Amino acid sequence: RGAADRGAVPLHRTPGALLMSGMVEKRGIGVWLTHAGLILGVLIMCFPIWLAFVASTVTQAEVVSPPMPLIPGDKFLENYSRALFAGVNVPVWRMLINSMVMALGITVGKIAISIISAYAIVYFRFPFRMAFFWLIFMTLMLPVEVRIVPTYEVVAGFGMLNSYSGLILPLIASATATFLFRQLFLTIPEELAEAARIDGAGPIRFFWDHLLPMSRTNIAALFVILFIYGWNQYLWPLLITTEPEMNTIVMGIKQMFPSGDDWADWPVIMATAILAMAPPVAVVVGMQKLFVRGLIESEK
Repeated sequence: RGAADRGAVPLHRTPGALLMSGMVEKRGIGVWLTHAGLILGVLIMCFPIWLAFVASTVTQAEVVSPPMPLIPGDKFLENYSRALFAGVNVPVWRMLINSMVMALGITVGKIAISIISAYAIVYFRFPFRMAFFWLIFMTLMLPVEVRIVPTYEVVAGFGMLNSYSGLILPLIASATATFLFRQLFLTIPEELAEAARIDGAGPIRFFWDHLLPMSRTNIAALFVILFIYGWNQYLWPLLITTEPEMNTIVMGIKQMFPSGDDWADWPVIMATAILAMAPPVAVVVGMQKLFVRGLIESEK
């Protein structure tokens, strides 16, 4: 035993240990390179946003006179006050409210209609149930841009031009959200519905007490995606709103750019762009954990 002990090679000197040590070292270098690449990518993506922020805090002369400064100036309050309360055609605060109402209305409407539709398709038995589901799913091939003329005629016929209902209602149907909720409900065991039925829970109580809490992460993920979708809408608001007071923030940014020989008030335009980015960024950051869990969580 003593000879064996004297002849044994220390663990850290064995070939296997040396190989593992090399793998750890390579893994460490790979982690550093990965993080360096991610940091570089973030800097490249954020640099235009930083330039827009800097341009919103300096004077017009500093923006148009190269090279533009890379450090924020002292006109932050002045430029943002002019953007919020003066604007070009409409104050930015008004357009922000319009965009917020539209985005929240589209988001809540899509989620509510989709989760109820998926619940009916999965848990109720009625004729042509799957046919209705596939009809809903086929609407993915008909985006707003394809059906925009008949949709406009319907909205105009109901007198919903220049109104929040006209901005929201034609966009609240979502085949994608219906499909995602249906796939989620199919993963829930049938025993849960049978147990709720034995306990005397009706369809509404089963939906409210069981399915809705289990769909929380999926709702959060869809909320982020659909809010950004509604916030960035441009073509539909441009078509049905003719009054400047109903302009959304995306429309307002486009209208601030000059035409012909007019000059652009770049500090105000950049301040408006930063204000337009703030609500979607806040939603993504505030719901980041639930958003990630809703996309990757498979077991309920």
